[in-house]
Amino acid sequence: MSQDLFNLQDQIVVVTGGLGQLGRQYTRALVEHGAKVAVFDIREAQPMETDSVAYFQVNVANRESLENALAALVRHWGVPHVLINNAAIDSPPNAPSEENGPFETYPEQSWDRVIDVNLKGVFLCCQVIGSAMAEAGRGSIINIASIYGLVSPNQDIYKYRFERDGKPFFKPVAYSVSKSGLLNFTRYLATYWARKGVRVNSLTLAGVFNNQDTAFLEQYHARMPMGRMANEDEYNGAIVFLASKASSYMTGSNMIIDGGWTAW
Repeated sequence: MSQDLFNLQDQIVVVTGGLGQLGRQYTRALVEHGAKVAVFDIREAQPMETDSVAYFQVNVANRESLENALAALVRHWGVPHVLINNAAIDSPPNAPSEENGPFETYPEQSWDRVIDVNLKGVFLCCQVIGSAMAEAGRGSIINIASIYGLVSPNQDIYKYRFERDGKPFFKPVAYSVSKSGLLNFTRYLATYWARKGVRVNSLTLAGVFNNQDTAFLEQYHARMPMGRMANEDEYNGAIVFLASKASSYMTGSNMIIDGGWTAW
């Protein structure tokens, strides 16, 4: 396959959650293939802008914030060619115990917070940024999904938390629901914008190594066919593929890169 198929020279790419662990990796890989990357993140950026990377402080769950950022980006570089909906939240390690407790008592406000970012945020990004791409008659949207949007979390790998802390611990429901919702949202937009020249695909990922608890890693690795978590750069190839002409006839699809997790 010609290397030119993966050439992203002068393509403008928006990466939401671009200051996170994977967002930084995507940005680096895209720039290496010639793209100009607009990093949208709720955190204020510390790095200085370059000719290839620009930073915008954006709340993806707020339409006005997105509209202002898009207007600034269009003035700076032009209408984006690629949108990567990467921004998402889950229960953080320091979450209150009730957030990781039984489903029956999972807090309503926790549900709202996760759905607000992970689903509403993608909806708004597609409405604001995707619409501009459709009006321009081209583009690729990549929605970052998760194995927990395809299958239920394996609660057994979290049993060590109960044994260690003496409190019940469950992977919460909202993250799984938000990520499964992305799959049909992707199919909907893929068919809706197909004649407009905008391709829409999802990329389903497994867990990424980030110095997690040894006890967690032992349980996770035992369940994973490849016996390890992904390295943070192992999804970059898929991002470049989905953003580039190499995937020009691919839309409405879900690309799974999960070390074999969902093959069991």
